[in-house]
Amino acid sequence: MNITDIRNDFPILKDNPGYIYFDNAATSQRPVQVLDSVEKFYRTTNANPLRGLYEWSIGATDAYENARQKVVSFVNADSEEEIVFVRNATEALNLVAYSWGMDNLKEGDEILITVMEHHSDILPWQMVSRKTGAKLKFIEPENDGTITEENLKSCVNENTKLIGMAAVSNVLGVKNPVKLAAELVHANGGVMVVDGAQSAPHMKTDVKAIGADFFAFSGHKMLGPMGIGVLYGKRSLFEKMSPFLSGGEMIEYVKRDSATFAELPHKFEAGTVNASGAVGLAAAIDYLENIGFDEIEAQENRVTKIVYEGLKNIPYVHVYGNSDFSKHSGIVTFNIDGCHPHDIATVLDDEHIAVRAGHHCAQPLMEFMQERLDMEFRATARASMYFYNTEEEAERFVEAVKKVRGWLGF
Repeated sequence: MNITDIRNDFPILKDNPGYIYFDNAATSQRPVQVLDSVEKFYRTTNANPLRGLYEWSIGATDAYENARQKVVSFVNADSEEEIVFVRNATEALNLVAYSWGMDNLKEGDEILITVMEHHSDILPWQMVSRKTGAKLKFIEPENDGTITEENLKSCVNENTKLIGMAAVSNVLGVKNPVKLAAELVHANGGVMVVDGAQSAPHMKTDVKAIGADFFAFSGHKMLGPMGIGVLYGKRSLFEKMSPFLSGGEMIEYVKRDSATFAELPHKFEAGTVNASGAVGLAAAIDYLENIGFDEIEAQENRVTKIVYEGLKNIPYVHVYGNSDFSKHSGIVTFNIDGCHPHDIATVLDDEHIAVRAGHHCAQPLMEFMQERLDMEFRATARASMYFYNTEEEAERFVEAVKKVRGWLGF
């Protein structure tokens, strides 16, 4: 992988050579191949897909369904009926909560999630718990974010009917034991819901290998456009689920007092679909697979090592998560003594370095970390790297962090 050639594919990086973008866990940048694919759709095939019998509409439909087939291969699904296009991972998880959780969970059942989940994988289950009477339980990790086999098994019992778990934490970068969790919940006849928003951009996805019944991810974190996401679901489950949204395109026939829903996956895709987003996502998948996930992880590890070890060697900087940099999935979360994370991010922005600061949509984890690790603030700064970041950027970043306290008057 030639990092110079890679960076030249990204207009925003090419045009801003001195800018360090370390907020990839929030959203990635887009290569010209993705941008061109979206523009080409609107320039050459712009029509409402699935509805017209004329050339442009048929072309738009083909482009949309070809993108779906690309996702089938990307996640190793069995068929296109198992791939539903949504706006983002948040919508995908809500779809599962409303269309599966509300109809299948009841009082006496238990929903098990980790304390490190993104709010998108907490709030839907809070809602289901309130509406159905099912009990919502949390797994607490070790201080470094690790969920041990012993801890996971101790939290699962015969009443556990759903486990929701991020494949990778968006705060600590830790990889969670989703395969073991799937085995445990399946033994109870329950389902495994995996939030793949932070894993899909960085490592190979195989929904069958990890035992996922549902797998959600967003296009914008993996080089694709904003506003397109995916929910994988086993066909046997999708077939029994009611639509999440109703209206145009998700029906076969409508009478005054009834309706017949469309076949999978269209019964979950109401209204005009985001065809250009799907096309862009397909182009993003092509780009990632052309590089290869082994190469992607290798470059991320090279950059992460410099950031992690550099920050660990600064006496007043606290780095959270596993002591092995390679287990951070490109995410290094930290704090600086006496400096609020928002101030850290503001100072670094003056140096043309972008990092995220705050609770990262993971307030229960921030509370847990503050209590366990005696954090000064219930928030952190987060540097998140991707394969187009360089070792030189990492070195510049570490040097900038060393100066933050001085810039703030310490």
